[in-house]
Amino acid sequence: MNFLKKYYPLVLSFVAMLYSVVMWFSGSKMEGLYVGLWPITILAFTLVFDQIQNQHKGK
Repeated sequence: MNFLKKYYPLVLSFVAMLYSVVMWFSGSKMEGLYVGLWPITILAFTLVFDQIQNQHKGK
């Protein structure tokens, strides 16, 4: 359970990337490009939330 708690953003990003590739090669290119932006967004939000959490721990 600790593994999933720590690495869920990476797993979620990887699944979104695979979904994007499947959509691209199935013919839905615009949708594939849109979904391809999700991993970047997921990882960026993860970094932001970690920064906020670290700031609150430091107080």
